[in-house]
Amino acid sequence: MEYFITVEPGVRVFVQDLNPTGNKTILFIHGWPLSHKQFEYQFDILPSLGVRCIGMDWRGFGNSDKPFTGYSLDRLSDDIRVVIETLKLQNITLAGHSAGGALAIRYLARHQSFGVSKLVLIDAQSPGSVPQQDANRFIAGTLSDRPQMLAGLTDSFFFKYITEPFSNWFFQIGLQAAGWSTAAVMVTLRDENVRNDLGKINVPTLIINGVHDKVVPFPNAQETNKLIRNSYLVPFQYSGHVPFLDERDNFNQTLMQFIQ
Repeated sequence: MEYFITVEPGVRVFVQDLNPTGNKTILFIHGWPLSHKQFEYQFDILPSLGVRCIGMDWRGFGNSDKPFTGYSLDRLSDDIRVVIETLKLQNITLAGHSAGGALAIRYLARHQSFGVSKLVLIDAQSPGSVPQQDANRFIAGTLSDRPQMLAGLTDSFFFKYITEPFSNWFFQIGLQAAGWSTAAVMVTLRDENVRNDLGKINVPTLIINGVHDKVVPFPNAQETNKLIRNSYLVPFQYSGHVPFLDERDNFNQTLMQFIQ
């Protein structure tokens, strides 16, 4: 099932909902500057294992509407709240990747874990901000040559070899976003962080991080692990920033074990 949910007047976010009768539900929150399509190799497999897989595109990204404003962590996490309320979701696992991990953390802290019983952080942008120099480079690249910036991201995200067609597929996901939203979210990731939210998380939390991640280094995940009660960290030895693609079978198995 695919549909749009209005999160505020004039702004709709796109939702893909596979296997609505599944006995477990995972709401996937994608990373910057991607969309729910990044989780294709979870959506291919997990529904056959009894999981309801829901992917939402942030405003400004993927198939969602692309307003010029509304890209703070608070507003983006409020969009998640509207989706959870609209779909009447309860006792779900919220799984966030990279910047989507920061959004998931902010959601749990800001909305008192409404509807969520477990959290999965995948190479999450936590606990600090994106370093200013890196963020400014991404912003400048977005506003001057966004395709080239995206091509560089693809090179830095993966640890394992990927084919040129696969690289092109990943690149096209990033192109679906608007330039203004791509830049605006990176400004947010530079100027905001979730450090003060981590102590408010009160649900079991799985932290997955690629050992070879060049975007969110593994020590960041170790620090996040120390700051979230009832969390445990699983290093992915053969992954960069995208373990759900670098080690998709291992990732899917680890995720299934956690949500049981």
